[in-house]
Amino acid sequence: MSRPVQARLVRFGLVELDGRQYDRDVVVAAGQIRRRHKKPSRPFRDRYGHTPLSAAEAIPWGCRRLIVGTGAEGALPIADDLVAEALRRGVELVAVPTAEACRLLSAADPAETAAVLHVTC
Repeated sequence: MSRPVQARLVRFGLVELDGRQYDRDVVVAAGQIRRRHKKPSRPFRDRYGHTPLSAAEAIPWGCRRLIVGTGAEGALPIADDLVAEALRRGVELVAVPTAEACRLLSAADPAETAAVLHVTC
């Protein structure tokens, strides 16, 4: 088993993963970190008042638990289609403010857990 990614919300707009800082939303899967590409979710912006996290994005579904950091204030909307897809796939969806998501990710088994971390709102 590889070690968990060490994560923390430094401040609004900045997250630190394994000692490296990111000022953009990120996706963590199988110990790998990549930028979140939210363009596929933009068509839903008017419905949610903010670009949500939706199943149209490249979600790391190869996990048992998906942690979603909903931002510093917990304001990132999660589209209904993402919730439905997680349920269909049997993936536990945990949506909490990003500081709490970082704590959960830091203690999680990377073989079973993936994360999407929103760094603002």
